[in-house]
Amino acid sequence: MGRGCAKRGRGSGEKGGRGLSGGHKQKWSYILRYMPEHFGKHGFVRPPEVSAEVRSINVGELDERLDDLVQQGIARQEEKKFVVDARKLGFNKVLGGGRVTHPLEITAGEFSEQAKRKLEEAGGKAVEG
Repeated sequence: MGRGCAKRGRGSGEKGGRGLSGGHKQKWSYILRYMPEHFGKHGFVRPPEVSAEVRSINVGELDERLDDLVQQGIARQEEKKFVVDARKLGFNKVLGGGRVTHPLEITAGEFSEQAKRKLEEAGGKAVEG
């Protein structure tokens, strides 16, 4: 209807193009009305060089590797406690997985609540720094 002879309405050229072609031109009012979020950037992604990488280790793993850490000089024994610096191992967070069987004094950037609780129950402590 309204195109003259029957041949004129056949091709995609008569429809303004296939699909969303013309979305920034003759079909712009359609885009605004029915697909307003189609164009443009949405959200924000922090660049990887800005966000700090969290490297974590479980207290149970530190407890298991205690003998090796003392031999390597990363951990030392003071009286009845073992003093471990997790930052020397390359970890900045200590998590609460595993069992703690020795009194440990661990120094790290941050600790989970469960890790603090397990260290205190075993007679050690968590030192944030």
